Amino acid sequence: MALDMGARVDSIPIIDTHMHLFDPNRPQGVPWPEKTDSVLYRPALPDRYRQVTAGLGIVGAIEVECSPWLEDNQWVLDITAQDPLFVGMVGDIEPGKPEFRRHFERFHRHPLFLGIRYGNLWGRNLGEQVSNPAFISDLRVLADAGLELDTANPDPALIAAVVRVTDRVPELRVVVDHLPQLEPPADSAARQELAANLRKLGERPQVYVKISQVLRRVNGRVPLDLDFYRSRLDELWDIFGPDRLLYGSDWPNSDHWGTYPQVLGIVRQYFLAKGTVAAEKYFWKNSQAAYRWVKRDPSQPPA
Repeated sequence: MALDMGARVDSIPIIDTHMHLFDPNRPQGVPWPEKTDSVLYRPALPDRYRQVTAGLGIVGAIEVECSPWLEDNQWVLDITAQDPLFVGMVGDIEPGKPEFRRHFERFHRHPLFLGIRYGNLWGRNLGEQVSNPAFISDLRVLADAGLELDTANPDPALIAAVVRVTDRVPELRVVVDHLPQLEPPADSAARQELAANLRKLGERPQVYVKISQVLRRVNGRVPLDLDFYRSRLDELWDIFGPDRLLYGSDWPNSDHWGTYPQVLGIVRQYFLAKGTVAAEKYFWKNSQAAYRWVKRDPSQPPA
């Protein structure tokens, strides 16, 4: 059944756990997106985010880093602190570096600083760091402070690395982003290994998964029919269940595939069909368990 984009706005409040803020007009520019990206290369700031989400039930958002520049952590914190729509941000400071703890002490005092991101981004490799004692020690510092680790851009090697990280630091909450975009390997053995690693993560209650980057382009077009995506969503539901899946739009990067209502519409249709309890968990309750964000606006749950 094709998605009805005119469907009523549901009453379930939504916390968007994956969106980005940046401003190419700053004197120093931005490390991402590229100037050649005609879709993304313009300011993505709170006012614009409010405009594209108006009337869709978005009551809160978590900004996820899109820059490796240290001071961009502060830039995002300053901007989000001024707007109660934002319940937190996931920053960028590198575990395993000598300066990590000094930077961590600086930023984690801020109530909106909820965690850090590390993975297939900015030339980094999580798998290579798992055997680094300093890296693991810094992740324990993160866990002891009650903060979480977001991964970036999954591939089979990253999923294997997350298994190893959660073996080494089982108390650390980990959020795996964009898992619907992960293509299973063509090789049968590699595909089986990936499936086994996903099942291992499915058994670990501290590991959460973002159902983000769901839409994809096929033969030059982006299907807006839920049935096209259903089997992949069913697979992740079967592995991680109703308590570990989170909503994330990936705005404005998502503009490459569709409008915000289109991105939201696919997952709204899927999760509402699971029932109100499951939809509430996906759209906001699980995000509170994963990120431990604090309510800033009366519209945000819990009441």
